[in-house]
Amino acid sequence: MWAILIFLAIIAAVVLWAVQVYNGLVVARNAFKNAFAQIDVQLQRRFDLIPNLVEVARKYMAHERETLESVIAARSAAQGGLAAAKANPGDPEAMAALAATQGQLNGVLGRLMVVAEAYPDLKANQNMMQLTEELTSTENKVAFARQAFNDAVMHFNNLREIFPNSVFAGMFGFQQASLLEISADQQAQVRAAPKVEF
Repeated sequence: MWAILIFLAIIAAVVLWAVQVYNGLVVARNAFKNAFAQIDVQLQRRFDLIPNLVEVARKYMAHERETLESVIAARSAAQGGLAAAKANPGDPEAMAALAATQGQLNGVLGRLMVVAEAYPDLKANQNMMQLTEELTSTENKVAFARQAFNDAVMHFNNLREIFPNSVFAGMFGFQQASLLEISADQQAQVRAAPKVEF
């Protein structure tokens, strides 16, 4: 009789422990998905600012049509990358595509800002100054949101990889999540001063 009670107590403890592990993994997964939602909000805000920035610049930069068109094309590609990542936050391919498209957008926006420096009237335009300030503020918010997402992903990945959680993570299909990182090549491209020719 005592042996049966002890056996049932052990089984109950194991089941409760398994439920706790599963629930911890679910909470961690939901935390990184929520953190990605914050990235989504900031990137959408950024995407909304870009057409206004291009429109203001277009009035002054008649000879820079190619630069303005490349900003719009990069914005469209970045929106596609965000849509794919939003469908499956943490997916390695989606995160790589999002990072690549955001890196390209950063590069062309940087070139636009460098080209805009050559137009004193544009630099002094109140709308351009306000849009540039809002875009800079949004870029900072994106960086903070990306850091929060990466922290949440790291917590989730650590939780799913520690033993014995790793056994349950595999059984219940908790796949490793990927960080949202900008590659060294993309960082160099963003930081490189574009060549401006007139």
